[in-house]
Amino acid sequence: MLKLLGAVLIVLAGTLAGFKRAAQYADRPRHIRALIAALQRLETEIQYGYTPLPEALRRIGTQTKEPLKAFFLMAAAEMSPPQNCTAEEAIRRSMEAHWSSASLKGTEKEIVRQLSCTLGTSDRSNQSTHIALALQQLKQEETAAREDQGKYEKVSKSLGLLLGALIVILIF
Repeated sequence: MLKLLGAVLIVLAGTLAGFKRAAQYADRPRHIRALIAALQRLETEIQYGYTPLPEALRRIGTQTKEPLKAFFLMAAAEMSPPQNCTAEEAIRRSMEAHWSSASLKGTEKEIVRQLSCTLGTSDRSNQSTHIALALQQLKQEETAAREDQGKYEKVSKSLGLLLGALIVILIF
């Protein structure tokens, strides 16, 4: 009876691990879309609202859902007094603290890092151009993420169950 309970727990753990991995594949396109929407709002705030960057990031943070909400709010707080960090430094610190909670990969992180190098250091039209470039790159990543989701989401679920069953077979 105890062996049966152990076997069931192992198969259940493998299945849950597979479902968790599948959820990451499902969440990535959604998080990229949220990042795209946030950057579009940032472009609007900079280009048409003449909003200072820390205030624009704060507004975007309040309008965005988690996990990106905390990212934008921390970046805004880092740029505001008493820290008074540059946009690049504030976004870097915010990425270190909050990026792992999102289902985003290193390519999206690099796109945002490159964008942060130009935010707050040039005029509105130049910043708008760099944001548009980042949006284009993120849209390409979203397409790739959707393809990955279609390929690997079901496979991850099945693989988790099968690995749990394999472990049970090998142990018992």
